[in-house]
Amino acid sequence: MKEKRQLKREARIKKKARIRKKIAGTAERPRLVVYRSNKHLSAQIVNDVNHEVLCQASSFGKDLRASLEGKAKTELSIGVGKAITEKAKAKGITAVVFDRNGFIYHGRVKAFADACREAGLEF
Repeated sequence: MKEKRQLKREARIKKKARIRKKIAGTAERPRLVVYRSNKHLSAQIVNDVNHEVLCQASSFGKDLRASLEGKAKTELSIGVGKAITEKAKAKGITAVVFDRNGFIYHGRVKAFADACREAGLEF
C-alpha cells in the first residue's frame, strides 16, 4: 500500500508530463520553470531548443539567502520572482512560457508568478 505523500507526488509527476507535452521554451520565448519544496522555491529560465539554462534563482542560493532570511514562505517566493526577473532582463528576456511543473497555481506558485509579472516579465 502506498503512502498518501507518495500518491500525491506521483499525481504531480503525471500532471507535469501532461504540461510538458504542450509547452516548450524557444530562444525567443524560453520556459520559466518553478519548483517548490516544503521550505524553498527555485526557478529556472530554460531554452529547450538548445537544452540550456539561461538563468536561475532560488531562495536557498547564496545571492538571496541573506536578504530573505527569516521571511515567510510566500515572501520567499516573491523575492525569488523579482530576482529571476532581474536576471532575465539583464539577459534581454522579456517574454517567457510559464511551467508550473505540476504544482497547483495557488499560494506560493501564484505569488511567484504575480511577482514576476509585476517586475515586468510577460507570460
